[in-house]
Amino acid sequence: MPAALSLADGQAALLSDDRVGRALDELFDCDRGSLLTELVLAAIKEFEVDCSQLHNDSTSITLFGSYRQADGRARGGQATATAARGHSKDHRGDLKQLVQVLTVTADGALPLAYRLADGNTNDDQTHIDTWNGLVGLLGTTSFLYVADCKLCSRQQMTHIHVNHGRFVTVLERSRAEDARLREWMTTTVPEWVEAQRKPGKHAGDGDRVWRVCAAPFPSAEGFHITWVHSSVKQHLDEHARAERIDRARQALGELSARLAGPRARITSLIAAEEAANAILASSGGQRWVRVTITEQAEERYRQEKRARPSENTRYRKITSTHYQVNVEINTEQVRHDAASDGCYPLITNDPSLTDTQVLGAYRYQPNLEKRHYRLKSVQEAAPVTLKSPFRIEALFCCQFIAQLINCLIERQLRQAMARNQVRELPLYHEQRACTAPTAARIFDQFASAQQHTITSNGQPIQTFHPQLTDLQNTLLRLLDVPTSAYTPSHPG
Repeated sequence: MPAALSLADGQAALLSDDRVGRALDELFDCDRGSLLTELVLAAIKEFEVDCSQLHNDSTSITLFGSYRQADGRARGGQATATAARGHSKDHRGDLKQLVQVLTVTADGALPLAYRLADGNTNDDQTHIDTWNGLVGLLGTTSFLYVADCKLCSRQQMTHIHVNHGRFVTVLERSRAEDARLREWMTTTVPEWVEAQRKPGKHAGDGDRVWRVCAAPFPSAEGFHITWVHSSVKQHLDEHARAERIDRARQALGELSARLAGPRARITSLIAAEEAANAILASSGGQRWVRVTITEQAEERYRQEKRARPSENTRYRKITSTHYQVNVEINTEQVRHDAASDGCYPLITNDPSLTDTQVLGAYRYQPNLEKRHYRLKSVQEAAPVTLKSPFRIEALFCCQFIAQLINCLIERQLRQAMARNQVRELPLYHEQRACTAPTAARIFDQFASAQQHTITSNGQPIQTFHPQLTDLQNTLLRLLDVPTSAYTPSHPG
């Protein structure tokens, strides 16, 4: 409805792509930082959002086109991000991209801050600037900052620590502490404490259990390490290792058959070893599979000349060399790695947090991933087809505002359901139950609400307002939206 956009009668017909583009230019030129800061702080105050725990992550935004103008050029003193190829989380390495860095609260995964970075930006380069920006936004350093393993660098963790901040992250697998912990697991049975238990995702699945214990030593920086065991991850680790070993054995068996064939193209021991090593590397089984190549000489005799064999026929001995691939499973290495299946280390600088609390904080991180997913799917923010880097920056400002509004609606409805002891609502197709409504499902319920007006000579005669269903009335009541927004008390 044009009135919802503050448009007068007839103005909706004036909307066009060119006008929208010029509006995006104007939005880029304005002080977007102050606009978003005021908006976010007002939302925090109005809806009493808890900002004591914040989660940060980034995602790639793919672009369609060459984007030669998106080279970081500035407009009115405001720089733009550079479109470049980088690590594409959408698996589109052939396309240029931008990187969006997003921070949400642990209270409803409410978007709190975002920024666009160059397409080839690594996550381990973003956390200091992000944390500093959050301190400026909230005016405090007391919040708990949670991020993935890219936060786990001495520079970034130390920056937060010396500035009186708090963080939780996962220790990178490449760190020496991780190897020491896995070696420790081969000789020690930790004193596990059950931290979380959830039912299996499918019927017949066992419970998903997370257990924690304190690591026997701190990190190199002196921060506390929590050692976590996940029953789900244990199953995945076991399956992944078995699958890699089977894949390597099958490929090596095929290689051995080719080498033994009469038309083998590999005719040297070095070439055979290189082919076997390439298979181990591509299959990922080089850690558990050992390969040795053995030579086998085959002798055969052939007549020197073509003729019917007789007692005077002379024969020539021909010696050919074949190679055989011998595969052996390193069972000792398999047992060593199996001892720490399902385990991973978390690190924090807050000594007041228990190991269970550290795990609970990190386990909220997947809710941020859902925000990235909805940005690209429901809001259709990617791939980007705009060509102007200034309009792209302004468009993602609008996308952030839209995401903030959607999350506030979801948060309000879920909190109201909890207060009114409403366990589920029939929001899915065929009126199937939904226990965690999203904004998209809510909007779908009101997509059919229409208003019709009969006019004569341009003058309205009668207006027919939508007849709300019981479900629509329930949603409006839970959201504290008056039904008069759809059905005025005195219909025209």
